[in-house]
Amino acid sequence: MVGAPETELERLLSHAAATVGAGWDVVREDAASGDEVRAQALRLVQAVSARIRSARAPIAVQSTPLTRRLIGSIRREFIRLVGAQAPAWDSSELLAVLATIEEVAEAIEPAWDQRFTDRLSGPDGLELVVEVAHDLRSPLTSILFLAETLQRGRSGPVTPLQQRQLGLVYSAAFALSSVASDIIELARGGDRLVDLEPLPFSVADILESVRDIVQPIAEEKGLEVRIEAPQRTSRIGHPVALSRVLLNLTTNALKFTDEGYVELRAKDVGSGGLEFSVRDTGRGIPPSAMAMLFEPFRRRQQNRDYAFSGSGLGLSICRKLVETMEGELQVETGSTGTRFFFVLGLPEVDDEPGRIG
Repeated sequence: MVGAPETELERLLSHAAATVGAGWDVVREDAASGDEVRAQALRLVQAVSARIRSARAPIAVQSTPLTRRLIGSIRREFIRLVGAQAPAWDSSELLAVLATIEEVAEAIEPAWDQRFTDRLSGPDGLELVVEVAHDLRSPLTSILFLAETLQRGRSGPVTPLQQRQLGLVYSAAFALSSVASDIIELARGGDRLVDLEPLPFSVADILESVRDIVQPIAEEKGLEVRIEAPQRTSRIGHPVALSRVLLNLTTNALKFTDEGYVELRAKDVGSGGLEFSVRDTGRGIPPSAMAMLFEPFRRRQQNRDYAFSGSGLGLSICRKLVETMEGELQVETGSTGTRFFFVLGLPEVDDEPGRIG
C-alpha cells in the first residue's frame, strides 16, 4: 500500500543506493555530475519500492547507460548489506525484493531490436554488416577444411554414404561462405573482386572443380551435371573470379531444376574469346522477376517467387565479377529452362613456356 512505513529491507535498499551514489566516480562517465548519479539512484529505489507495494505500479525510470549501470551496482550493494545483517532475513521476503529489482532492470534494458536497426542505419552500419560477415566466414573456412580432410580419407577410411554426406556438408558450407564473401565484397564496392594480375589456368580444371563441388547436391535431386570444355583449355585470365561466377550460377541452376540436367559449357568464339554458359532444364524465370533479377537486397514477394538467393546478393556479385573481367552477364529464359552466359577475352597459353598465343 502506497504511504506505508518503509520496511527494513527497503531501508537497506535505500542505503545501498546512497552508497552507490556516494561513490559516483565509478559511473561518472555516464553522468554529468555526482548529483545526477544520486538523483537517478533515488529514482531507481523509488521505482523498486513502488513495485514492491503494487505489482501494477509504473516503472518511471528512463533507460540510459547510467540507470542500467546503477541498477546493477545497487543490486550488488544491497546483497552485500543484507549478507552483513544478523540474523538472516526471511528468504521469501528477500527473494521478492530481488525479483522486483530484476523487474526494474529488465524494464530499463534497451530495445535491442531497435538499437540494432539504429546501428544498421547509422554511419557505421556497413561496418557492422562486414564484421558479421567476417565472423561467419572464419568458422566456415574451418568447416570446409575439415570436411575436405575427412572426405579425402586423411583421417581414416570413409564409406560411400559418408563421402556423399561430407560432400553435402562441404557444398552447404561453401555456399554460406560465398554469401559472407558476397557481403564483404559488395561493401568494398567491387575493388577487390578479381586478382590484380591475370594468371595462366585451365578452363577444363575449373569446370571439373565446379562439377565436383555441386555433385552431391545434384545427386540428391537426381540431376546430371554436364560439362563441355574448349579444345584449347589453357588460358590467361582471372581463375578465382571465373570459378566463383560459374559455381554461383551452377548452384542456382540446380536449385531451380527438379528433373533433367545442368550444363556448364565453355565455347570458343575466336580471337581468344570464350563464351561461358550455365544452362538448366528447370522451370524458367517468370517475367515478373526479370526486372529486378540483378538487384541486390531485393525482397521476395512470395515463397515460390524466383530469387537467386534470399538477399539477391549472389547474382549481383556474379554480374559485378563478370563486368570486372570485361564481360557482360546475360540471361535467356523460357518455360523449359534458363541459360546464363557471358563472353570473356582469355588469351591462349602457348605450348612453349613463357609465350602467350
